Amino acid sequence: MDTEKPLTYEDLQAVAEHIRTKTSYRPTIGIICGSGLGGLADSVKKADILEYSTIPHFPESTVPGHDGKLVIGELEGKPVVCMKGRFHSYEGYPMWKVTAPVRVMALLGVKTLIVTNAAGGINSTFNKGDFMIIKDHINMVGMAGKHPLVGPNMDKFGPRFNSMERAYDAELGKLVRTVGKDIGLSDTIKEGVYCMVSGPSYETTAELKLLQCIGADAVGMSTAPEVVVARHAGLRVLGISLITNMTSINAQPDDNVVTNHEEVLETGKQRAEDCQRLVKETVKRMT
Repeated sequence: MDTEKPLTYEDLQAVAEHIRTKTSYRPTIGIICGSGLGGLADSVKKADILEYSTIPHFPESTVPGHDGKLVIGELEGKPVVCMKGRFHSYEGYPMWKVTAPVRVMALLGVKTLIVTNAAGGINSTFNKGDFMIIKDHINMVGMAGKHPLVGPNMDKFGPRFNSMERAYDAELGKLVRTVGKDIGLSDTIKEGVYCMVSGPSYETTAELKLLQCIGADAVGMSTAPEVVVARHAGLRVLGISLITNMTSINAQPDDNVVTNHEEVLETGKQRAEDCQRLVKETVKRMT
């Protein structure tokens, strides 16, 4: 378990300055790649690539499907910084460390954050391989006290009590729908509420029924902390979940549905090209 003291504002500034010395790009868009979606980072052109191990205070990404590289370059002609692999609290990292890269992005000049993730489908109208525009989230982990803003507030980023109403930018969500229609993906573009649980165990059927009752359409083990910190720093946020599997809540007793990470990665691989097209064209049209 990590026992380091949380990074100070000055520490985060030093990390951002270190990154600036390694690239001439000044990114305005940040992208976080979810499990199996690292191909998004491969779409970045003329990239400067930094291994997480070479960046001060960056932890290691230990989960299959998360390569552990910071990719800085151009995507559709716009300067971006892309995390090819994210960090999770179930790896043993405290929430301040999971979310520190988002604050570094803000210090680098990022104004818009695009978060992607792999999620299990709870909504029975969804299908494996759908893309869900996140319209809101339920941060079960944060509500239980494991929250990234616990501790002294960093006033230079945002207020002590920041609002999470309309955390996900409606205009950006609308843009994704338009892009999806234009590139022939409208049948696979859905919208819903993402629920974060801590993991690493997948949910029991009873737990899934609870999440369904409280309004969750999909469930995963990331994203909410990063979005909280992004909004605290005033960033616009677009969230997209790839529904990599349908959870057991919709299965029949004899179906023997067993969720596993291999299925998550395989669906990510199958949908990688469409995911890249969707995000690239969205970035291209962003103003």
